[in-house]
Amino acid sequence: MIYDQAADLRKKLQSTPNKMERLTRVITITSGKGGVGKSNFTLNFALALLEKQHKTVILDADIGLANIDILMGIAPKYTLQDMLYQHLQIWDILEKGPNELEFIAGGSDLEGLFDMNKKYFPYLFEQFLLLNGYVDTLLIDTGAGVTPESLKFMFSSDEIFLVTSPEPTSITDAYAMIKMIFSKKKEIKISLVINRVTNEQEGHNTANRIKAVAKRFLNCDIGLLGFIYDDEIVPKAVKKQEPFYLSYPNSRASRSINNLVQNYLSNHEYVHSKGVRTFLERMTYWFHR
Repeated sequence: MIYDQAADLRKKLQSTPNKMERLTRVITITSGKGGVGKSNFTLNFALALLEKQHKTVILDADIGLANIDILMGIAPKYTLQDMLYQHLQIWDILEKGPNELEFIAGGSDLEGLFDMNKKYFPYLFEQFLLLNGYVDTLLIDTGAGVTPESLKFMFSSDEIFLVTSPEPTSITDAYAMIKMIFSKKKEIKISLVINRVTNEQEGHNTANRIKAVAKRFLNCDIGLLGFIYDDEIVPKAVKKQEPFYLSYPNSRASRSINNLVQNYLSNHEYVHSKGVRTFLERMTYWFHR
């Protein structure tokens, strides 16, 4: 019965006409452990993309610990759960933050929603399909570590950004995450973001250690998006509930974010983006396994 429903959903998605020529790139952002600055990176990276006229929306899918709204000091009016339970449209739940950044709050029980209410999937996918072409990039901020829900988001995306730091435990957990991902899906693209580096050499050393181990033991190639310098302004901005990219635009951390955005925009070919439609088709498969 479940597989019949999955087949029906995929058939419907494939037969729905796509009126938009531009395909939205879907990227899941994750980390091997908490406390490495994953959500802070997601928020400030999105704001820097917007500044480059690259329209970006964040889906906060950090189940139980969603904090994109907290980092901006915003209380969202609606969540993804509200859209499904109240039959709202996607446009109703797109919240606006600073500089017109749009984001979607997942809600406090997204795990239960996906686990118990597969009857909501057709409407969920119908609404999310409207984002295809509306935005250039959809950033999905998942929880730290491995959960069944976060893995399904990762497996469905065009690419994964794995945020880590030079700390030995962070490096170990990042490799464990890579190993888990490639044990299930070998062809997915992963790019590292090394946060809180003291200098460029430390960033390169950290990235090279992870890449070398992944190549040797998993025979997989890991990319590198770039580094973010350790900066005292970051905790200051968090306490003020303001994105550091806006509050301290000339800081080392903000300049690092700018470099990452330039790398992203120059090295990612959008002709290879599969779009929201393919993302949803993959979600149908993974959530009905």
